[in-house]
Amino acid sequence: MNVFIVGVGLIGGSFAKDIKRLRPESKIYGIDTSASHIKEALDLGVIDLESSYADLALADMVIVSIPVDVMITELPKILDAVNDNCVVFDGGSTKSLICKTLDAHPKRRNYLAAHPIAGTEHSGPRAAIENLYVGKTNIICEVEKTAFKLQERALELFQEIGMRIRYMNPEAHDKHIAYVSHLSHISSFMLGKTVIDKERNERDIFDMAGSGFESTVRLAKSSPAMWTPIFEQNKENVVETLTEYIQNLQEFKQLLEKGDYKGIFNEMNDTNKIKEILNGIPLNKK
Repeated sequence: MNVFIVGVGLIGGSFAKDIKRLRPESKIYGIDTSASHIKEALDLGVIDLESSYADLALADMVIVSIPVDVMITELPKILDAVNDNCVVFDGGSTKSLICKTLDAHPKRRNYLAAHPIAGTEHSGPRAAIENLYVGKTNIICEVEKTAFKLQERALELFQEIGMRIRYMNPEAHDKHIAYVSHLSHISSFMLGKTVIDKERNERDIFDMAGSGFESTVRLAKSSPAMWTPIFEQNKENVVETLTEYIQNLQEFKQLLEKGDYKGIFNEMNDTNKIKEILNGIPLNKK
């Protein structure tokens, strides 16, 4: 199988590593605008060969992992270049605009709209991790618009890797992901900003930062070049989640100002149910 990775970073590189492990006979080609990323990916053995769009006619599978604003312009070009028996899927964190952009493309049947819910705060080929996707959820949108034999090829790979598959329409995907992913990144960035602003006056604040701060602010190390377009494409949903989040923060502040510590306890105690959600245990309905 000839696999082309467009965007040889954490997401694309991790797919490449798993494919090499599971299907060692496959040939992995890398396409990236960064010459240093290509060299690093070759040196690390993440890809076998450097390539370009001119070679896409040879592809059996193309994995696109680039910023979502760039996907809008590049996915149509990639579909133009592939053969009729090639499946193209992406790892974009937004789906509505991408799906609308490709809806009338002559080779729409070759495209599978996907979003593997996995990653770290790191980027580039060196960030690629084997088994990154094991046990992770992969959201598939508009599966009915992908040719059956081509979706089968991608789904078979996802199953081999050990991913869980969920099907959603693009609008539902973007709304839900705003809560469970996009808001988390904004919170982390803004917590980091708050502490950095304070640190300018109190140089020893980071000496006092413990593991709780480190884990909460971890996502603030993510690439702004990747996340700014995500917030742009999912602006409406992100604004809605921010409005609700800010309201909760204001209510917590008011409880503290009033000295309502029982109310604070109850808020935190109710929120402890998140442990059951994250463990996959259904909440008991009152």
